[in-house]
Amino acid sequence: MKEVSEKEMDPQPEYLKKGYKGSEKLKDKVAIITGGDSGIGKAISILFAAEGASVLFTYHSSDKDAKKTLAEVKKYGNPCAMIQGDLSDSKHSKEIVDKAISEFGKIDIVINNAAVQFPQDSLTDITDEQIQKTFATNIFAYMYLCREALPHLKEGSSIINTTSVTAYKGNERLIDYSSTKGAIVSFTRSLSANLAHKKIRVNGVAPGPIWTPLIPSTFPKEDVDGFGKDVPLNRPGQPSEVAGCYLFLASDLGSYMTGQVLHPNGGEIINT
Repeated sequence: MKEVSEKEMDPQPEYLKKGYKGSEKLKDKVAIITGGDSGIGKAISILFAAEGASVLFTYHSSDKDAKKTLAEVKKYGNPCAMIQGDLSDSKHSKEIVDKAISEFGKIDIVINNAAVQFPQDSLTDITDEQIQKTFATNIFAYMYLCREALPHLKEGSSIINTTSVTAYKGNERLIDYSSTKGAIVSFTRSLSANLAHKKIRVNGVAPGPIWTPLIPSTFPKEDVDGFGKDVPLNRPGQPSEVAGCYLFLASDLGSYMTGQVLHPNGGEIINT
């Protein structure tokens, strides 16, 4: 997988709707957001800041993109921070939670969002190392972070996990990735049942084709050129068009939602 910085993308992704004005839906809330340097995670970080949240976002390696996100988030005047590391290492989850507590004193929202994908034409091409990397990053890391954050969560807290349309319809070239996304759906439903008595809500978002750096990083040019054209809306979605799902689920607007998955996917009908 070649890493593509957002600055190399054409067209540039949209992270916040032009002219958007927040209304303090997340005032005084503290959110951890993984994969916040670009893509959906960046859009969530900016939107949450616009709505009054203090944000700690994680990133893996792109310092330039992370610093751009930090600058955008800081425009809204709320405390924010970032932390670099490998989410597939369980020790990093403790570092994230420790930093959130030291910077902000509490945690209200956990957004598990970061992921990797490595397209392959056949299952026989998928190595042990790829399987382990995909599962460690895409689902084990979600469990690690929730496990570390849980002692700090309380009634009214919210956990939101990013799954994918591939969890429901599969993808012939993303076998291991789709499998992790299916696991995230089951994890979300199971954890929501486990935490319901504590009034901690756990939900998911299953994006369809969204224009993020993960796409040109992992697919050949011919696939990138036609990306998103096979959905009813006939185009890829922008990160800004997904972030609102997380805001709804994290805020009081979604107070009666737990164990559910929202589907911003351009019109594909999903039988959940």
